[in-house]
Amino acid sequence: MPTVSALRFDRVTVQYAGATRVAVDQVSLDVLPGRLTAVVGPNGSGKSSLVRTLLGRVPVLSGQVRIGDDPLSSLKQRDVARRVAIVPQREEPMLPLTVREFVMLGRHPHRGAFGAASSHDHDLVHRAMERADALGEADRRTDTLSGGEWQRVRIARALAQDTGTLVLDEPTTFLDVAHEMAVFELADSLAKEGKAVLVVSHQLNLVARFADHMVLLHRGRVAASGAPADVMHGEILEAVYEWPLVITRDPAVGAPALVPLRGRRY
Repeated sequence: MPTVSALRFDRVTVQYAGATRVAVDQVSLDVLPGRLTAVVGPNGSGKSSLVRTLLGRVPVLSGQVRIGDDPLSSLKQRDVARRVAIVPQREEPMLPLTVREFVMLGRHPHRGAFGAASSHDHDLVHRAMERADALGEADRRTDTLSGGEWQRVRIARALAQDTGTLVLDEPTTFLDVAHEMAVFELADSLAKEGKAVLVVSHQLNLVARFADHMVLLHRGRVAASGAPADVMHGEILEAVYEWPLVITRDPAVGAPALVPLRGRRY
């Protein structure tokens, strides 16, 4: 088991170059080992901007991101990749590879520049594809995959990194119902194994089923946080999503569930 560290956002503010307002405004949240933390919110609420700060694609205007005791700003990209595996929302391979070759890229942070893959690397790649339900595509080229297959392969690459922290940005995009459930069950099992897991998602009902801690963003700020039962309240979600809805109970597990109502007529 790799070393697991908490991932912390401490009053983080992010603003894109040329933007007239900040994308993330003094957001604080902790992604703790052994816990599945979920960030939810409508489009443009700042969810993916948090992930982009980890990738170094947008600078932190104020506040601090920490991995364990280390400020993100003090770590080299390779060091970050050894500790945090990230599946961004959008990504295209620059060159077509076989799925096995692509997933093996997850081992790159742990190897020398010209180091050959070890038997340990191959074992981790095989296990990662198996857990992400991508083993059947191992010998296919990445440019022949469907959207859902590509999503599962990217998750497999992140698992192959064998890090203590996993960040998934909209991991169920392009997936059918069975694979949506499988991804959340995988994230849940990884958290139960002791990893720190952060899921950014639009899927409020799946988040409410699986998350231990939930952070709701609205216009770059934290609108609510806590256990799903503390966040999934009609008056809170109606104000954030600006749509009529009711909160009921998931008949399978008893978790709170959102039901949108008929609203505007067009």
